[in-house]
Amino acid sequence: MYIPFNQLPANARVWIYQASRTLTDAEVTALSPVLAQFSTEWTSHGQKLQASAQIFHNRFLILANNEDVNSPSGCSIDASVRFVKELEEKLNVSFFDRTQLAFLQDNGVEVVPLKAVKDKINAGELRADSLYFDNTVPTAGHIFNNWPKPAKETWLARYF
Repeated sequence: MYIPFNQLPANARVWIYQASRTLTDAEVTALSPVLAQFSTEWTSHGQKLQASAQIFHNRFLILANNEDVNSPSGCSIDASVRFVKELEEKLNVSFFDRTQLAFLQDNGVEVVPLKAVKDKINAGELRADSLYFDNTVPTAGHIFNNWPKPAKETWLARYF
């Protein structure tokens, strides 16, 4: 059963998928009903999950589940991955490339290849206080309150 993302409890589990390119406003608008339909129909062992799905910053697809109501099973997580792969094909975009790091720069998302991070730091283009989208955060509370967060507060701290 669908729940608006902003109504999820802070402990709701999230899965973050970063697009390989910025999605257009038209694509995001067209995706809204598709995401709502998936959230409405997403089940675990025949039981509807209280779920949400939303695009953030025209770059991040976030699926969420309120595990206080019903937890996803391995099969339902597999179904969500299949759904994201279908979106990839429809949009001609990748949501599974983990080698691209995203930072909030000048009110936009800047993507930096992992192998270029040290060079960007050495050049002063990325700083300890640069806002990094840590796509490994586990809950909606992190999305609401601490995403993105300063790079120095993430695994990137070792570079500063």
